[in-house]
Amino acid sequence: MEEANEKVKWEEQEQWRRSIPAQVFLNHFFGIQRHILHLRDNYSLAELPLFQSFAPTLTQERIEHAEKMLIQCWNTEYALRATAANGDESYLRNALHWTFPQAYYCLLFGAKAFLAVQGGIATSENIVRLRLGRLVTEGWYTHPVSFAAFGAPGHFSLRALPEGFRTPNLQLVDSPKESQAQVGQFLRTTRTMQAQALRRRQQADPETAQRNTSTGEILKKFSKKHWEAVAYKLGPTTFFDLFSRLKISATHREIERFVEADIDFRLFHHCLLETVQYINTIHEAYVARALGKQQYEQFIEKLPGYLRKGFVQKRYEEAIKPLLVEVKPMEMPYRMAS
Repeated sequence: MEEANEKVKWEEQEQWRRSIPAQVFLNHFFGIQRHILHLRDNYSLAELPLFQSFAPTLTQERIEHAEKMLIQCWNTEYALRATAANGDESYLRNALHWTFPQAYYCLLFGAKAFLAVQGGIATSENIVRLRLGRLVTEGWYTHPVSFAAFGAPGHFSLRALPEGFRTPNLQLVDSPKESQAQVGQFLRTTRTMQAQALRRRQQADPETAQRNTSTGEILKKFSKKHWEAVAYKLGPTTFFDLFSRLKISATHREIERFVEADIDFRLFHHCLLETVQYINTIHEAYVARALGKQQYEQFIEKLPGYLRKGFVQKRYEEAIKPLLVEVKPMEMPYRMAS
């Protein structure tokens, strides 16, 4: 009996050990969702000068592209919502195979819609991430998602996260400081991966590789100066990069370790969906402000019923329409990103 109990105990410990990477990932997304929840009521998009003065001149091409991207965004969010609403744990466990990339692409489509009315059509995902990184740091987003990481590995700085360098817990803890710690660690590990990947690509190409100034040989060891040259090309690491980790995990088959882990899958889906909803609302509000209340409402009216009569209309009425009030011209004029 004692031997059997020891075996059970060992198996439980082994299962927990194997679940740690997935638990850390869940903790990070839980941290993002709770960070937003802790702050969102104190920061309104209506208070941002850049939103209040947002009145771009749009071409028909940019309008049509923004609308197309929003429809793709909403269809993807519709699928995410349907999955999150399913209460079966086994289903939610295996659903990570498609909800990981769906959450990323949902944000990508919404971001492309925003960028279409903000400064032109973005053709590649890398252009999207670079432009969003600049917009985050310039003040286009509300404070809960305006966090960012800069610098080279070992020499990072963080934006909008005063507690971001705290050591986070392995167990789920819901407090403002812990949420910032989780987001801060997620930003640092993600930026480290980005810098390492860029270095590998750079050094594998003789045309772009950094070389020893004395011998001309391709560098194998990097100093702080060399890492800083790599980090400079990255731009800021933002919420968009954190969600890109979902796409990477699904593509690289790392997702298997999440599916097999002993974690709260219902909570995982909830955190993903809540964060996606919040960021999508920001992007939709900018599109609505650019198009104008009447034209945006006409656009919604033409949507399929499952969107028009569902969350899209509800979000517009409750969260976006109140933002589309006439405001006095601001001292800080609207500036279109290059």
